[in-house]
Amino acid sequence: MKILVATTNPGKLEELSEMLGDMPATIEWLSLRDFPDVGEVEEDGTTFAENARKKALGYAKATGLWTIADDSGLVIDALGGDPGVYSARYAADECDSRDRKAIDVANYKKALRLLADVPDAKRTARFKCCLCLANGDGNILLETDGAVEGVINHSPVGDNGFGYDPIFYIPALGKTAAQLENHEKNKISHRGNAIQQFKPLLQSLLNSPEYKDI
Repeated sequence: MKILVATTNPGKLEELSEMLGDMPATIEWLSLRDFPDVGEVEEDGTTFAENARKKALGYAKATGLWTIADDSGLVIDALGGDPGVYSARYAADECDSRDRKAIDVANYKKALRLLADVPDAKRTARFKCCLCLANGDGNILLETDGAVEGVINHSPVGDNGFGYDPIFYIPALGKTAAQLENHEKNKISHRGNAIQQFKPLLQSLLNSPEYKDI
């Protein structure tokens, strides 16, 4: 069975592939890189859940495949919840690069600038993730979500991960997300939490009479 993971973000694709890697070998995981002619689904929802649903349904319809889509981002309390659903394009008005790493740096530098005068006690934040699985018939099959709490560092630390990882400090671990090895991050991350809920639900769905022979 082929299942599409609806992303072209290399960091996100690596994380998802690693966390889904112990699913049944009968599943062939594809990404949007395998469908270069499929148009991009616009992420214009007001919540992570809305965007995940829209992407899953849109790409499933375009390819005819079961499609997993996620929407995730950073929610900073002192910024009223920003960057939120705009996390991936937070500094779009300041950075016209198409390089993902350059965009990531511009995004977290903007957050740090806006938080420059905010004291440590008010720099609370969390990463949030919503996952959705849809089929080509326009049906949502599964949805899960996850989160991880932290605070925003005053400067970037660490070379691993992507996005806002270098400025997201996790007090319980004494490290930023960018200082964690992949296997450490996947155990506690927002995406890891969502996928750990997702996998047994997917397995149960695949074993159900309705889908076992798909």
